[in-house]
Amino acid sequence: MLRGGGNRAGGRGRSAPRAGRPPLRRLARWLPALLIVGGFAFDVATPPKYTAAPFFSAAPLVAAPLYSLAMTALTAAVAVAGEIVIAVYHSANDHNESVSEALTVLVVALLALGINRAVRLSDARLSSVRDVAEAAQRVLLPTPPGRIGGLAVAARYVGAQADARIGGDLYAVQDTPHGVRLIVGDVRGKGLEAVEAAVVAIGAFREAAEQEATLEAVAGRLERALKREGGRRAGPDQQEGFTTAVLVEIPSGAHSVLRVLNRGHPAPLLLAPDGGLCELTPATAALPLGLSDVAGWPDRVDETFFPAGSLLLLFTDGVTEARDASGRFYDAPARLRGRHFPGPDALLDGLVQDVSRHTGGVRADDMALLAVQRPLRA
Repeated sequence: MLRGGGNRAGGRGRSAPRAGRPPLRRLARWLPALLIVGGFAFDVATPPKYTAAPFFSAAPLVAAPLYSLAMTALTAAVAVAGEIVIAVYHSANDHNESVSEALTVLVVALLALGINRAVRLSDARLSSVRDVAEAAQRVLLPTPPGRIGGLAVAARYVGAQADARIGGDLYAVQDTPHGVRLIVGDVRGKGLEAVEAAVVAIGAFREAAEQEATLEAVAGRLERALKREGGRRAGPDQQEGFTTAVLVEIPSGAHSVLRVLNRGHPAPLLLAPDGGLCELTPATAALPLGLSDVAGWPDRVDETFFPAGSLLLLFTDGVTEARDASGRFYDAPARLRGRHFPGPDALLDGLVQDVSRHTGGVRADDMALLAVQRPLRA
């Protein structure tokens, strides 16, 4: 920032804070203007050997990713004009250096306009990809009807990042000749291969849920489908791919019985109308789906009473592995015990909000949530 020259002339400006915006965001929006004003202030406050050109050069560069093309061009024009005013003022002392500084600011301003254009094109492509991902998610994880087989139902998929709309977490609910059947699962890994495995799991579940008489047989169909899917992969995923899942069956009729088959997944929660909570931990632990080559034993279904008005909550480990600033995991049973929810939608909305408060809005994993309520009257 050294230069030759004589006296300076400039000014100082300050922006008043605007209520309702976070301080860092407000500062970022005002930073280009502050840099320009700071350039004049720096020029008048420093000895002759220093130059304010870096301030005027930085202003359009900062504006490029923050502003529209028109606002970036306006910032660039003001920055170039400011440097020209100072260059003309100092040209009597060192004409060549003043012209060089003005040309530097002009070149940087033109570069900022190019950067702004590139950022806008990138945003447009990202928006297009996001729209495609959202459409794919609606196909893979459609919103279930509010009532299925006489039960109230709600589902949510919450991505870990705002731009990550789809992943390996999955859910499905289906009314079958054997009752209402549900699945919530989580495919190991991320990216396209996890999505492909989730598609296979959901497709196999929907077919098997209609055709198979027992949950054990449904789990067997899922196991075979995922093994076939894993067999076409190369590398570690061929041997290490797996899917944790919990299968639930609520028989037709009074809906007073829950049948649960858990394959290495977080245990569902049963919330009573009086605020009581029961964690449906499996009596016998089992490996996730897709690991039958490692070890195998017969699947076992656990049965429990499903009281009228109760809510059944199924979720993926994006809930249980959510951490706060101190690294403490989210304890869903402790946080939900004693609370009252009028229905499955209220339960899922409350859970998502509570997890967000626990993590400060920063999640490391996706969350797939499914809730079912047995009516007070059959």
